Amino acid sequence: MEHTSQFATYPSLRDRVVLVSGGATGIGEAIVEAFARQGARVAFLDLQQEAGEALASRLQQNGLPAPVFVRCDLTDTAEAQKALRAIEEQWGALDVLVNNAGNDVRHDLESVTPERWDQLMAVNLKHQFFLSQAALPGMRQKQRGSIVNMGSISWVIPSTDLPVYTTAKAAIVGLTKTLAHLAGKDNIRVNCVMPGAILTEKQQRLWLTPEYTATVLGAQAIKRMILPEEVARLVLFLASDDSAAITNQCHVIDGGWI
Repeated sequence: MEHTSQFATYPSLRDRVVLVSGGATGIGEAIVEAFARQGARVAFLDLQQEAGEALASRLQQNGLPAPVFVRCDLTDTAEAQKALRAIEEQWGALDVLVNNAGNDVRHDLESVTPERWDQLMAVNLKHQFFLSQAALPGMRQKQRGSIVNMGSISWVIPSTDLPVYTTAKAAIVGLTKTLAHLAGKDNIRVNCVMPGAILTEKQQRLWLTPEYTATVLGAQAIKRMILPEEVARLVLFLASDDSAAITNQCHVIDGGWI
C-alpha cells in the first residue's frame, strides 16, 4: 500500500470503532490498513486465520494501532453477530461497518444447485444484511454511523461467468437503499461501493491473463489497473464526516469501465 502524505487524513476517523468483514486479504486488507493509518480502532472478521494474524502483526510492527482480528465464518449468522457483539463489548458500539467479504468464484449457470446457490448467497449477500442488522442498534444509540456495502460492477456489465455472484451484488444495491432510508433518521448513512477489476493478489493469481487484462483496459477509460488501496480511500471518505450528507448512493470505482 502507498504510504505517502499526498492522500487525505480524516480527523473524524481517529478513535472511531470500525469493523471490516473479509479483512484479511485483497481489498479488505487494504481497507483495514487504511483505517489503521487514520488512527481508528479497527477490528476485522475473516475465515483465513493465518492471513488475518499476519496482517494484524504486520500493522503493529509498522507502528500502527493494532487491529483486532477475529476468525469468523461469516456464512454462520449466529457466529458473525456474536463476533460483532464481542467487538462492541470491547470498544463500544460501532461507528463504521464495512461489509466487504465476498467470493467471486467463477461458476456456470448449468452447474448451480440449490445448495450452491445458498452457499454463494451466504458468502456474498446474507452476512451484509445480518451484520448491518446487528450493528444498527448501537449506531442508533450513538446517533451516528456509516455502513459501507461492497458491491461490484459485475451485474452492470453484466459478467456472465458468475451468475449467482452478480445476482447477489445487484441485490446489495437494493439493500443499501432500503437501509439508508430506514436508518437515516438516526444520522446513520448507508452507501455502496462498486469496484471494477481490482489488482488484488487473488486476481493476479487466478484470472489476470494477458487476454483478461486486454479486455479490462480496453473497456476502461483509464488505461491502467485499479489498486486495492484506491478502493480503500473511497471507503475512508464514505466513513468519515467529510461525507456527512452522502447516503443512499452507489459509488463506482472502475477506471471508467461502465
